[in-house]
Amino acid sequence: MTPTPSTFWDDLAQDLQDPEFLRDYVRESIRIATIDQLVNALDEAREAAHLSKAELARAVSAEPAVVRRLFSAGHVNPTLGTLAEVAAALGMRVTLEALSAEERKQVTQTLLEGRSADPEALAKHVTATRQRSEKVLAS
Repeated sequence: MTPTPSTFWDDLAQDLQDPEFLRDYVRESIRIATIDQLVNALDEAREAAHLSKAELARAVSAEPAVVRRLFSAGHVNPTLGTLAEVAAALGMRVTLEALSAEERKQVTQTLLEGRSADPEALAKHVTATRQRSEKVLAS
């Protein structure tokens, strides 16, 4: 039996009352969304430069399989060094950007305090962030 969407959110909201679970959930959700966004942007740049994955691998002195996995695996966890090298070969660099005030309120404050004023809204926010990244990767 598949739980109804409201049951899922109710259960998740309950789980998010535990500060350790809350921090892990937020950290992992943001990590996945960020990596997906970076990898997708690099793959788009690779395609725009008309470079094959093998050509890009040669440019960064990596095995072709490393670059293939980077762009084709569902959930990769590349090092920042790998992302920076690939970005440089594509004429890009990896940079940081500040979260919006709303995201700082929902994400940063939650990580620092280990609690959220509205766990259900937080869960929906980080889930939506991950889903946006997944949709971009799928297109």
